[in-house]
Amino acid sequence: MIENINLQQILVLDIETVPQYPSFDQVPEHFSALWEQKTQYQRRDGESAEEYYSRAGIWAEFGKIICISIGMFNQQQDQAGLRIKSFYGDDETTLLQDFIAMLKKQPDTLILCAHNGKEFDFPYLCRRMLINCLEIPKQLQITGKKPWEINHLDTLDLWKFGDYKNYTSLNLLAAVFNIPTPKDDISGSDVHRVYWQEQDLERIKIYCQKDVITTAQLLLRFKCQPLIADDFIFLVN
Repeated sequence: MIENINLQQILVLDIETVPQYPSFDQVPEHFSALWEQKTQYQRRDGESAEEYYSRAGIWAEFGKIICISIGMFNQQQDQAGLRIKSFYGDDETTLLQDFIAMLKKQPDTLILCAHNGKEFDFPYLCRRMLINCLEIPKQLQITGKKPWEINHLDTLDLWKFGDYKNYTSLNLLAAVFNIPTPKDDISGSDVHRVYWQEQDLERIKIYCQKDVITTAQLLLRFKCQPLIADDFIFLVN
C-alpha cells in the first residue's frame, strides 16, 4: 500500500471550515438565492435553505477556512515523532498566506496527506486560495499532471481499495485500528456553533489537530508500525 513511502516526506493536514455568515438572514440576497439553488437536492423534504445553512461551510463557494493544522513526521531516537502546527484565525487570507509561505519552504515533491483530502481538503484549499487571489503552491497544483505525478495521499482512498461507493469516517477507522478517537469533544457538525456562537477558535484548533494526529497514526497502522506515543507529539508555535 504505502510500504515504500518515507513518512518524513509526508505532510498530514486537516482543515476546518464554516459558513461565511453567522446566520442565513445575513447572507446577501443574491447569494441566498444561489444557496437555495445549490442545495435543493441535498435538503430533506420540507427542509428550508435557511435551516440547512449551518452546513454551508462544506462548499468553498459559501464557506471559509478558519483552521489548517499540519503534522510532519520526524524520528526521535528509535521512536517515530510528530510535529504539529496550526494556522488559524478569523482572517482567511492571512492564514492561507501563512500556510502557503510554509509550503514554499518545503520541496515540491512533498506528499500531502489527508482523510478524504482528494474530495474535500485539497480542492477546498485551492478554491479558497483562488477566491482570495493567492498563488496555489506547487504541492497542491494538479492541472496537466499525470496521476502518478500528483503527490497527494488520501487515507480514505487507501482504505477503499478501488471501492468507490464506500465511505468510511476517520472516527470509524480509528476505532477499527485501536487508535484513540479524535471526536472526544466536538465533531464536524459542532464547528459552526463553536465558531459563530461560542467564538472559541482555540477549541476548534485543538479538534483540528486531533484529526491530524489520528490521520498520522492511521498511516502508521497502514504500514503495520506502532503508534506515536503522546510524549513524542510536539506542538509548534
